[in-house]
Order: sequence, then C-alpha cells, then structure tokens
Amino acid sequence: MSRRRGDDPDIEIGAVVRAKKLRFNSKPKTDIEFRGEPEIESGSGSKRENLPDEVEPGVTYRDVHVRWGAAARIVPPPELEQEEERDD
Repeated sequence: MSRRRGDDPDIEIGAVVRAKKLRFNSKPKTDIEFRGEPEIESGSGSKRENLPDEVEPGVTYRDVHVRWGAAARIVPPPELEQEEERDD
C-alpha cells in the first residue's frame, strides 16, 4: 500500500505463526481482497523463514516462522479533502 506522510491505515491486522514441522497435503489456495465504498487503498505482505512463497505438497518444512500483515485506508472523496484543506 502506498502511504503518504500522515496517512495511517484505518484498519490493520497481523499474525505470527511458528511451527517445528509443517507439511501441506495439497497446494494452498490463498487470496486476500479488500472491498468497500468509498474507495480504499490496501496492501498485505508476509515475511517467511524456512518456508518458500510457493510451497510444495508432501514436503516437510522445519522451523517455520511466518509474519503476515494487512492494512487498509479509506480514500476520502475529493470534495471532503478540499473541505479539510480549507479548514487548516
């Protein structure tokens, strides 16, 4: 998510997962989607240790550490931004 100075997200969520052993029976299907009105800016990402971006079924991954986060911010309509600028 591109962020301008002073534009904090309206919502943030995160998770941390650790596993001694992790094995997938099939390739996981993952998707993240943010929807809403008015328009929103959003983004997500992860930092992984000992786990590739695309995992393979049947492979055992050891000492896995995954940190994931997502954030979204409502984009104010242009007329509201102009009104706020006049108030400053």
